[in-house]
Amino acid sequence: MTFFKEFKEFAIKGNVFDMAVGIIIGSAFTKVVNSVVADFIMPILSIFIGKMNFQDLVYVYQEAELDDKGEIVGAAITINYGNLIQTTIDFLIIAFCIYLVVRMFNKLRKKSENEQDGTVATPRNIELLAEIRDLLKEKKS
Repeated sequence: MTFFKEFKEFAIKGNVFDMAVGIIIGSAFTKVVNSVVADFIMPILSIFIGKMNFQDLVYVYQEAELDDKGEIVGAAITINYGNLIQTTIDFLIIAFCIYLVVRMFNKLRKKSENEQDGTVATPRNIELLAEIRDLLKEKKS
C-alpha cells in the first residue's frame, strides 16, 4: 500500500502539474514555430536560394535498380541532407525564442528581487544619496 501512497504524493505535487503544463505549451509552441518556418521564413529563403522545400534536397548515392520489365528490384540509396537543413533551421529558431523568453524571465526575476531588497535605484533614492554625498563633503570641509 505504501507504493500507491508514494505515487499519489508524487502525482499531486505541484512540480508534476507544472511539468505537464510546460510540455503542453512546448508542443503548441513547436507547432507555431514550424508554421513560422514553413509559411514565412522558407518562402523568403526560397527567393534567394530558388528552392522552397529543403527536404527535397537529396544526394543520390545509388539509383534504384530496374529489371527488364521496368519493375524496381533494388532500392535507391540517398542521403537526405535537406531534411537536416530544415530541422536545423527549426531548432535554431526554437532555441532563439526560448533564449529570449528565459532572458526576459531572468530580467523580471532580478527586478523583483531588487525591489524586495530595496536596492532599486529610484529617483528618490538617487536624491537621498546625492544629499548624503553633499553633507559628507560639507562635513569634511
